[in-house]
Amino acid sequence: MSTTELGLPGLRTGTEGVPTTEDTQTGKDFTSDQEVRWCPGCGDYAVLKAVQGFLPDLGLRRENIVFVSGIGCSSRFPYYLDTFGMHSIHGRAPSIATGIATAREDLSVWVVTGDGDALSIGGNHLIHALRRNVNMTVLLFNNRIYGLTKGQYSPTSEPGKITKSTPMGSLDHPFNPVSLALGAEGTFVARTIDSDRKHLTSVLAAAAAHRGTSFVEIYQNCPIFNDGAFDAIKDRDTKEDAIIPLRHGEPIRFGVGGTKGLVRDTVTGGVRVADVGSGEGEVGEDALLVHDAHAEDPTTAFAISRLTDAGYLHQAPIGIFRQVERGTYDDQARAQVTTARGGVDGDDSSRLDALLHGGDTWTIA
Repeated sequence: MSTTELGLPGLRTGTEGVPTTEDTQTGKDFTSDQEVRWCPGCGDYAVLKAVQGFLPDLGLRRENIVFVSGIGCSSRFPYYLDTFGMHSIHGRAPSIATGIATAREDLSVWVVTGDGDALSIGGNHLIHALRRNVNMTVLLFNNRIYGLTKGQYSPTSEPGKITKSTPMGSLDHPFNPVSLALGAEGTFVARTIDSDRKHLTSVLAAAAAHRGTSFVEIYQNCPIFNDGAFDAIKDRDTKEDAIIPLRHGEPIRFGVGGTKGLVRDTVTGGVRVADVGSGEGEVGEDALLVHDAHAEDPTTAFAISRLTDAGYLHQAPIGIFRQVERGTYDDQARAQVTTARGGVDGDDSSRLDALLHGGDTWTIA
């Protein structure tokens, strides 16, 4: 797949955006020589392998890719990739990535963060990156716990969560990251799972191809401090009833044998789960909601995101919730600078030159 197909213009690759034969890369080319230091069984390993295996598909040289992280277990990510990267400040990775993306159009900019890093101290930075629609891909690893600091509850932990910081149970109401991203009018919002390599890779490819801010929540298990948080959607016996797959243009149907689906809720105006069939109280397939990820209005996507159980994840929509086009902050900022300079011809009588030398001036002896 070429960079043109992925929607990443201006990148320094081989002829017509396709790397030459001698430039062809594999996952090993994107693997650093640093020892990977996560707890055994951590879901971060699976995500790292998926990303390392996916990066060659971008068709970009390593120097054209930047990973920026904040603070947390997931934020060690840049050490393990042989690309440019930065282990930055707690919660501020989206802001730093905004500067990089605005200054360097030729870079593919990625943010790796966690539920604590992005949604607690970094919440303000995340929502404004989404609002501005900066060209970056945000990977939010959600394990519903603070792992690096040894097991305190996080902004996505369920109510009543017993942790070192909440021995009598958490009183906080958790964030739903996808709902938050849609509320900030993110143009690309998706959710995937660390253990589903195929689905994870397909979502990464779509996120990388999107021009604007791509937000991908990744359900990721912490075997030490929050083991089993996602058993319902991972266990072979329950996942078919728990996972609600979202595929653009297809009726939203799930469950063993496709016996469940999503329909409009005429009472609340949202969506609800219904039994599919021909019996009493059941609905036919023609009543099922057809997923439209490209709808400009995010109302339905938001309603679908609310089906996620904020407590115990008995069901979870998985896939791309929203994928729409909108002008990006960094593209528009660069265009504005070009206009201020008087266009692309570099004329000395530019507006910027006139602004700097016009009006009241003083000569300092």
